[in-house]
Amino acid sequence: MKTDKLGNWRRTHYSAEIVPELDGKEVTVFGWVKEIRDLGGIIFIILRDREGTVQITVPRKKLEQEIVSKAEKLQRQYPIGVKGVVKKTRMTPRGVEIIPKEIRIFNVAKQPLPLDVAGKVPAKIDVRLDARVLDLCQDKSRAIFQIQHEALKAIRAFLSEKGFIEVHTPRIIATATEGGAALFPVEYFDKRAFLAQSPQLYKEELVIGFEKVFEIGHFFRAEESHTRRHISEFVSIDIEQAFATAEDVMQILEELIHHVCKTVKQNCKKQLEILSHDFEVPRLPFKRFAYTEILKELKKAEIEIPWGEDIPTPAFRTLGEMHPYFYFITDWPTKSKAFYIKPRDDNPEICEGFDLMWQWIELASGGTRISDKSLLIKRLKEQGLNPESFKHHLKAFDYGMPPHAGWAVGLERLTMMLTGMKNIREVVLFPRDKFRLTP
Repeated sequence: MKTDKLGNWRRTHYSAEIVPELDGKEVTVFGWVKEIRDLGGIIFIILRDREGTVQITVPRKKLEQEIVSKAEKLQRQYPIGVKGVVKKTRMTPRGVEIIPKEIRIFNVAKQPLPLDVAGKVPAKIDVRLDARVLDLCQDKSRAIFQIQHEALKAIRAFLSEKGFIEVHTPRIIATATEGGAALFPVEYFDKRAFLAQSPQLYKEELVIGFEKVFEIGHFFRAEESHTRRHISEFVSIDIEQAFATAEDVMQILEELIHHVCKTVKQNCKKQLEILSHDFEVPRLPFKRFAYTEILKELKKAEIEIPWGEDIPTPAFRTLGEMHPYFYFITDWPTKSKAFYIKPRDDNPEICEGFDLMWQWIELASGGTRISDKSLLIKRLKEQGLNPESFKHHLKAFDYGMPPHAGWAVGLERLTMMLTGMKNIREVVLFPRDKFRLTP
């Protein structure tokens, strides 16, 4: 089929801007064909753009044959332009339609499509991810990422207002950030390197010059767990602050979560309605429970966890039923946390680390960091790590490392909470996990 050129056409309005008050005004709209209904004497075309939909009405007997012929050729997902006149009407939900004076077809879409872009026929998650670009045309999918966009705007504005400077640290690194085996090796010229697990060591070093830094970026973990909340490439929201403790940065974290929830509630009403999701803006401050308190709660629920052990997923699910809101778990056993988390001065077996929970899901982790070089070397050895591998990081502790603290929030898990999604792959544009490397 012969297609049209864009030429000198330019959009005058998005679909959401086509309102009854424009009755009689000529407009130019662009988008994709979402639905077509041919009733014989009249053709209805639902045009979708990023803001929503608008109805294009083609009365066969009243329009030129060239326009009618173009309308008859249309199929779902064809990208088109329509120049026409706005008409007020009681026949559409929004009380408005466009009568075309000209239609341009810019390209075709192969039929049948692998997904129903109208969203009326559900598809399994793997089918949707295989045709992800098409899946992202659906209202629900777009709503998820519009909410995520609003959340990111709110996060950047909040942290900037608090005096944090946005930084960007390397993704190709020479050694593990946090130890462990969950690393992706890469060839780096004639050397072996790794994809960064987090910006942890760099952001600690950066407080010497900038005091308060934050980063929002992609990181990588060779995650063996194939669950609804684990992926291999994720976006981490990190802060680090000089002359601060765990309690200081916990306050910043809870204020940030409160701000993001409030902003999304105010600015994404349409998207939340599309997703049939609602949530309460959390009250401040969030509750805080020591690790030992949590173990006692679980014991009452007949779940026994030896002190010092990590809390397994089934136990967290029970906690989520007990605490269906945001809460902190503090005072973790030192041996259960990363080497850079500071042990408490009064009891070195307990550290100044914390996790932020949303019901049963961990959203963030952080704490006071070790600022004493000799203690850091000791902790590295205790965790079976070679201090020589961290020599460049350890050098920074010779340059006046201040007391400092920070945290990291998983953007995808936060988005799950904001959107009500149950599978983390729903809130990632092109998810990567143990079994998915495409598209």
